[in-house]
Amino acid sequence: MSETKTAEQLAGEVKTAFKESLDAVKGIAEEALGKAKSGETLTQSVKEKADEALLKMNGLQEQLAEVEQKLARAGDGTKEAEKTVGQRFVDDEKVKEFLGQAQPRGRVDIQVKATLTSATADAAGAVGAGVQPTRLPGILPLPQRRMTVRDLLSPGQMDGSTLEYVQETGFTNNAGTVAEAAAKPGSDIKLAMKSTTAKVIAHWMKASRQVLEDIAQLRSIIDERLLYGLAFKEETQLLNGDGTGQNLLGIIPQATAYAAPIVLAGETSIDRIRLAMLQAVLAEYPATGHVMNPIDWTYIETLKDAGGNYIIGVPQGNIPASLWGLPVVQTQSISVDKFLTGAFRLGAQLFDRWQARVEIATENEDDFIKNLLTVLAEERVALAVYRPEAFIYGDFGRVA
Repeated sequence: MSETKTAEQLAGEVKTAFKESLDAVKGIAEEALGKAKSGETLTQSVKEKADEALLKMNGLQEQLAEVEQKLARAGDGTKEAEKTVGQRFVDDEKVKEFLGQAQPRGRVDIQVKATLTSATADAAGAVGAGVQPTRLPGILPLPQRRMTVRDLLSPGQMDGSTLEYVQETGFTNNAGTVAEAAAKPGSDIKLAMKSTTAKVIAHWMKASRQVLEDIAQLRSIIDERLLYGLAFKEETQLLNGDGTGQNLLGIIPQATAYAAPIVLAGETSIDRIRLAMLQAVLAEYPATGHVMNPIDWTYIETLKDAGGNYIIGVPQGNIPASLWGLPVVQTQSISVDKFLTGAFRLGAQLFDRWQARVEIATENEDDFIKNLLTVLAEERVALAVYRPEAFIYGDFGRVA
């Protein structure tokens, strides 16, 4: 088996051949110079010999330069270049000894020092630069709560900042049968002027002009997030606003407390919702929907009878949430163990002074010269609760 030569050995051989070629060229040159001094004419054979020697010397010079460059890249010119795994296997002494046997049997292994890793450093075995990341298109948004309370209410538009309406606060019904020529009974009605103002709900983000232009989807993400933030805050205000400062006066603070019109033995959460509906009917405002926390709705849906069958839940179905024929709105804006039942469209109305909108502007000189933009989302709304007795608010009674 022929011996594999190292880079240093090959470089030495090329240097030796180059020196021999150079000496030959020098000898031919000295010979030609001597003949020229003595006036002799150079023969054609001498010229051809000189040309051949020069071509050989130039070729060896190029080979020598190439070998020296390879040695320099491998280290300081004395260190052998990094070998591949296959080269290490062929050059290994144990492998050579195994293959040199007349009838090789068994197995042979070698230890490769450089372990292939995902590192990106300039080191043996570092192949991380060749790993291409998997990049999913677009931007994955955060989850959003479904907004539904606004859909239960009657929509409206208003002019100006103040909304005034007349609310009936009392009625005495003395209607009755009347004999011929007898005086008719009189009834009384009590009215009160109510006033509320439109409140602004707003927030903003700062972004550079470059990022909005370079990431096409980012503008729509910002718009969507800002509008979602408005709806999130609006829903909380519609239910729970306390009317102080810049807060709306929500439905729950004005609602009528739950008081069971009748007593049921073993009353369940489903029963309590039905009794709340009855309370609204007795107030002459038939309910049109229910609002409860998702935890409470899950509890109701998973109630079972004595035989282990779901009472209203349909695990394999896709029926919209409803109870006693009315839609159920699930929102975390209402506390756990609480419910709101009522005549939403008749009892209250939501007025938009400013529709929810998104605007972009350069607000000041500093932003202008820095290519910064302000993205603003805002709305201005007012809530009128015409009939507080149209809404029944209470507890399920499961949480102490």
